[in-house]
Amino acid sequence: MNSEQDNGAVTLVTGGASGIGAATVQRLLGAGHRVTVTGRDQAKLDAFVAQLDAPERVLAVAADTTDLASIGAAVEATVKTFGRLDHVVANAGFSTHDNLADGDPDHWREMLLVNVLGPAVLVKAALPALTASKGRVVMVGSTAGIKNTPGNMYSVSKSALTSLAENTRVLVTGSGVGVTLVAPGRVDSPFWSSHPTGVVPDGPAMTPDQVAEAVVWALAQPAGVEVNQVVVRPTGQLH
Repeated sequence: MNSEQDNGAVTLVTGGASGIGAATVQRLLGAGHRVTVTGRDQAKLDAFVAQLDAPERVLAVAADTTDLASIGAAVEATVKTFGRLDHVVANAGFSTHDNLADGDPDHWREMLLVNVLGPAVLVKAALPALTASKGRVVMVGSTAGIKNTPGNMYSVSKSALTSLAENTRVLVTGSGVGVTLVAPGRVDSPFWSSHPTGVVPDGPAMTPDQVAEAVVWALAQPAGVEVNQVVVRPTGQLH
């Protein structure tokens, strides 16, 4: 465990009340972090935090990650409550589970805003605090952003996020801030609740906790080291 974890590093996780985000929050708390968890539904956030056995180390802030004032207020609340901000995890995102031929452009618009604009806004809001702490940014992407699937707009959004991670890395190089893209393959999570079938497709799948382990591992790299891209698939997933 590195010195930041020993001293109770402060990490903000967007979309942190379910799925990969919730698993990441739980692993971070287990590693000694203090955590701000954001989402759009304050009641859902409060219910999640109530299940955790560390109320003094968790701050729940309702925030719209696509809105600079909203996510900026969450960053400010984090610094005010915990004294600093060491890391951010851009986890909030969703899929419309459709394609260019049969999808709804209005739904695409919302997805692109959440999946691409949201992480960019988070970086903008958090960068001054992260520069001061020489912290880290983790963006949760997807193997769909590494290998395109036919006509899939979710794949387009995650490809853009893959580019955003590298773009951010180039921007902050020399400042002491590290940037990692964690791109998971199929995960058995609430992500699939909006799929037409409502269930995880047949085939191998990881748990949210297995992806969260990769996120926390990236954050735990020693000072002076950053892992820029982690692609993690369940064994047996082809694409």
